[in-house]
Amino acid sequence: MTEKSQAPETSSPDSVADAVQGNWVDRYAPPVTRSYLRLSRADRPIGTWLLLIPCWWALALSSLQTGRFGIYEIWIALGCGIGAFLMRGAGCTWNDITDRNFDGAVARTRSRPIPSGQVTVRGAVVWMVAQCLVAFLVLLTFPPVAILLGILSLVPVAIYPFAKRFTYWPQIFLGLAFNWGALLVWAAQSGRFAWESLLLYAAGIIWTLFYDTIYAFQDVEDDALIGIKSTARLFGNDAPRWLRRFLIGTVTLLGASALLATIDRSVLSLVLAIGGAWAMGWHLMWQLSRFDPVDHPRLLKLFRSNRNAGLIPLLFFAAAAFT
Repeated sequence: MTEKSQAPETSSPDSVADAVQGNWVDRYAPPVTRSYLRLSRADRPIGTWLLLIPCWWALALSSLQTGRFGIYEIWIALGCGIGAFLMRGAGCTWNDITDRNFDGAVARTRSRPIPSGQVTVRGAVVWMVAQCLVAFLVLLTFPPVAILLGILSLVPVAIYPFAKRFTYWPQIFLGLAFNWGALLVWAAQSGRFAWESLLLYAAGIIWTLFYDTIYAFQDVEDDALIGIKSTARLFGNDAPRWLRRFLIGTVTLLGASALLATIDRSVLSLVLAIGGAWAMGWHLMWQLSRFDPVDHPRLLKLFRSNRNAGLIPLLFFAAAAFT
């Protein structure tokens, strides 16, 4: 049975098409909140993971470099989790507000809360602002440089939904937004900007190009009909070669960041940190070997598997930090 098949006892008539069936929103959330939680993609947690993982990469590598991991770092990890959930929700709400006239024309997205009539545009705006305000309260617990970076992160978030209208590379703008936490968290933990964080940020952006190109292949036919651009449409049959390039770029930049972060640490820490980037590369190779641009259930499964791809180096970085 594919991921898109529905079991009668767990499905909901208002569920979004690409949500995990039997998700916690459909099962347990109070009915009055479900449409807003779906608007935030709370029924599809992979986006929160993909926003959170670069933050945790930065925390692990920065802690490894500074040799500090205490109560404050634990709070950063927890605050990142709260912030990722809220800002991913706010970003998705903004995306659905701006794309409301497109989503109704795409099979995968026409069941989303706004085009399906579950949530009004005014209600979505209020919900977006509420999420941003709570996330800002979390941000205020960080140092001034991190607060400034958090505010600046709203720029790529605001631009991303429009990028698919003027460039075939909207995934770059998604990467700029989704990996900003690498810069913010490194600054929050170490109190400074660092080349290591810029390399980590770049690695995350290229990783986003990898996984979101896979994701975008689900919509290439509908996107072509309504004039939406994406790397999937741009690459076409040449996608495997581009995905391989993104794989190599991700591993190289992630490894370079890990190398610089561990240059003054033990040999074991260095090996573990670089090994994390290498291990992630093997997972991306597995995804590439399974890539089929016309098998939509498989594309969605591969996209979701990037949670595990990102957690693999995190485990190595954490081990290196404690050696």
